[in-house]
Amino acid sequence: MAKYSILLPTYQERENIPIIIALIMREVQKHNLDLEIVIVDDNSPDGTQDAVKQCQKIYGEDKIILHGRPGKLGLGSAYMDGMKLCKGDFVILMDADFSHHPKFIIEYIKRQQETGCDIVTGTRYQGNGGVYGWNLMRKLVSRGANFLATFLLNPKASDLTGSFRLYKKEALQNVMNAIKSWGYVFQMEAIVRAQYLGYKIEEVPITFCDRIYGDSKMGAMEIVQYLSGLKTIFMDIQSIMLKKNHKF
Repeated sequence: MAKYSILLPTYQERENIPIIIALIMREVQKHNLDLEIVIVDDNSPDGTQDAVKQCQKIYGEDKIILHGRPGKLGLGSAYMDGMKLCKGDFVILMDADFSHHPKFIIEYIKRQQETGCDIVTGTRYQGNGGVYGWNLMRKLVSRGANFLATFLLNPKASDLTGSFRLYKKEALQNVMNAIKSWGYVFQMEAIVRAQYLGYKIEEVPITFCDRIYGDSKMGAMEIVQYLSGLKTIFMDIQSIMLKKNHKF
């Protein structure tokens, strides 16, 4: 039986984390999964780590692994640190704020088993996927970010900015080693780098819901970082394609 690790970066998620853990563990029991949850918390002042420790008492420290960090060190480094603790053959990246519902985990696992792919990514823009709870501005930002990246990078995936993904652990490690951007652009860069590294990518339609508790971490600075990162990736991809063309 394959083992799965769910990697949850957190900051200020005290209200959300016990519920998302309970929902994940319900899926574990329902589908008889060998699964652990690795939580990387950036010293949340709201008591997120205390809430996780209470969950460890219920489910066991072998199932709920907590890695506390001294402060806000960024999403990309949270993935890097958390991956070192993951024992699974596959790593599932999720958000802890209910925007990624655990009911889709089994769909990701089935798609990977059926196709043998390296990565399964959720899409809000294909099949019966969708977004609920966002205002018009948030929808325009997301659509605009995806459109711009699609126009410049010619990706195969339809949803580049989503962060609900399943990776073969080795694939994730190799993608992370190639990453140059660590902000909001990270998810887009990861899936594009994976494509150009030759990894097989499959998609699963998901419904994305806005967070119930707490505030979104998205701001103007994240948008600026995205645009800067997109430029960097575009230049890198052009360089890669140029080298390939020179070989023929």
